[in-house]
Amino acid sequence: MDLKQSMRDILLAESRAVAQIPVVDDYEKAIDLIVDHVHNRGGKLITSGMGKAGQIAMNIATTFSSTGTPAVNLHPSEAQHGDLGVMQPNDVMLLISNSGKTDEIIKLVSLARGLYSQVPIIVITGAPHSPLAELADAVLPTGGAPEVCPLGLTPTTSTTMMTVIGDVLVVNVMQRIGFSRADYARRHHGGYLGSAARLNQPAQLDK
Repeated sequence: MDLKQSMRDILLAESRAVAQIPVVDDYEKAIDLIVDHVHNRGGKLITSGMGKAGQIAMNIATTFSSTGTPAVNLHPSEAQHGDLGVMQPNDVMLLISNSGKTDEIIKLVSLARGLYSQVPIIVITGAPHSPLAELADAVLPTGGAPEVCPLGLTPTTSTTMMTVIGDVLVVNVMQRIGFSRADYARRHHGGYLGSAARLNQPAQLDK
């Protein structure tokens, strides 16, 4: 196997998949929902996913929190055993499922709306006509490109696209709320990024 060529092929496949993520009107709706519920009504963003998608959901939550939008990650199985209690009336949910059929996530929607019937649901999925998408207020499709995994099974390309969509949401919310470097510094005290933010310097990892 030519490993360098394999690397080039994988990079090309994933970059093409990212470039082909559908740009849909629901992005604006999703941003509006997050800004309204978190920044106007005092709620928070709750993210959730199962398996690899759950790890992406956790990353999105922590990135939102560090950029001025309070967010928590809720494990869909633990939600069935009491952790659903983290929800409050003005929260908004961001759920991730590549298939749009993940049992635990569909059950989470039912449980969440059983607690607060009007909670808005934003979904990131590779299947925009799936059962989960049908329950959502805003659907953000990944485009459903095939996984680069040679088996076509392991979440690889799909998790890349989920991460990118999360970045799109984070950056657009930052812009909408006017999040500044000073705001960032107040939330990120430690490490190189905290120092760079306080000194009003660009982040350069080679220094």
